[in-house]
Amino acid sequence: AIDSRSQRLNLLQELFADIALEVDLRSRDIILSRDEIGVSLAEDGIESLLCFYDVLADHYVRVPENGKPILDLIVQLWSQSFASHIFALLFHKWLFEVELENSEVLLRYSSALVQGATNVFWIDIQTNARRFFSLFRYLLEDVALVPTRLNKITMQAQRDLYLLLSRFMLFYELADKLDTFLNHFPVFPNAFLVGGPADIFVIELADQLQKLKVEPVLLHYLSHMKVLQGLELRMTTSTRLKACLYSFTSPGGPMYPTRTVRHAAWQALDLLFPVGRYPRHLISLFFRLLYPWYWPSSCWNFIISCISAVIHSLLRFIFSSWEHLWRPKNHQT
Repeated sequence: AIDSRSQRLNLLQELFADIALEVDLRSRDIILSRDEIGVSLAEDGIESLLCFYDVLADHYVRVPENGKPILDLIVQLWSQSFASHIFALLFHKWLFEVELENSEVLLRYSSALVQGATNVFWIDIQTNARRFFSLFRYLLEDVALVPTRLNKITMQAQRDLYLLLSRFMLFYELADKLDTFLNHFPVFPNAFLVGGPADIFVIELADQLQKLKVEPVLLHYLSHMKVLQGLELRMTTSTRLKACLYSFTSPGGPMYPTRTVRHAAWQALDLLFPVGRYPRHLISLFFRLLYPWYWPSSCWNFIISCISAVIHSLLRFIFSSWEHLWRPKNHQT
């Protein structure tokens, strides 16, 4: 990539794709069976995926001198696309587990880490995959929640890292760490205007929801909004979240949310803001009556829902009747 300026972007993109590939099962078993390899996988499914960057990141921590030539090459390509992606994948553990003395270099590396991690997490969002889950989990559990490692990077990088983790925590299904995460939040200079850690987290989450264009991902976020129950928020933050969810409840033409998204948004809205639930639905119904061209689709969906409910009720009645008829015979047998 350094020698070929015309092919630089393609070469870096290919390298990024290579290190993000999953290790085949046979090699995976061999790697995990060796005691000296530091790769460890949990058993909950998502992180059982082992990619090349997982192995390389552990290798550069164990043998830092092997990573120096690669790092020097990345620095020469610092301004190129995918350079920060590659750095974040290969050196996210090295940055926090290997001693670095040059504060200026550390500043550059920490900002590149946040930028690269942001980019690769968005790739997961766009493809609705969890290929970079291990990177997110490391940054959350082994950096953000471990002050001795977190303090190795600058305060601005710490704040950027927490904002980044706030945006993707629900996507990677680590909301069970939310309370601990909020307790470790760094101090923000504008906290007196924005609010505390919970307010900052919800603001970032609301902004993230507005940027999502992949329907399954948006539904995933909306289905996990229940973790926000019980958070003490400022009135402005609460209103912002309510307006964000309400924006997904309006029907309309191709760039508007689908029916499934609208229903999920209504469920999240009613769950988090039960006060005023019925007036909200009444107002929404009133505004929909102002647009007659939506009436046929609404009536059709209502009819389909009623037919589906009736069929399910009949099936449940039939199966329960059969169960009652067969149960005496089985007892007699």
